[in-house]
Formats: sequence, C-alpha cells, structure tokens
Amino acid sequence: PRSTPAVSPQVGSHRDISHESLSLFRLLEPQIEILVLGTGDRVERLHPDMLKRMRECGIAVEVQDTANACATFNFLMNERRMVAAGLIPP
Repeated sequence: PRSTPAVSPQVGSHRDISHESLSLFRLLEPQIEILVLGTGDRVERLHPDMLKRMRECGIAVEVQDTANACATFNFLMNERRMVAAGLIPP
C-alpha cells in the first residue's frame, strides 16, 4: 500500500497554500529567515493569519508573481540570506 507523506508541499494554485502546506519550510535546517512565494501569473493574497503564524515561527513571507519571486529569491541568495522559495508555475 502507498503511504501518505506527513508533509505534502504539493500545491496546485494559491488557494491550496495553507499553514499545513507551508510546514515543510518550518522544518528546514538551518532555519530560513525568508520564504518567497510565487503565486503564478499574478500576485494573490494569502490569508493574513497564515502569514502571521509564519512570522511567529521567525519566517518572513514575501508573496509575488512567480517571475518576480524567482528574481527576488536569486537576489536574496546572492546576498547570502537564509531563503527558500515556493513557486507555482505561471
């Protein structure tokens, strides 16, 4: 039988982004300071409580369209920041 992973980061659209789907990013070691989320062709609003809960875990969340999220991720990596990205294809 196939087992279900405890952490499933599979997200089809911005509507699928939840506190649970972001849990993978809270498990990373060393801990990231910034999570860049790309929400496809355009910037989509995420629920404020979800962003607040991530901040409470010490992770700032930057939400952008995916093209800009890629650029932001690369810039932050160049700055040697502890960053991760979650990208939904445009």
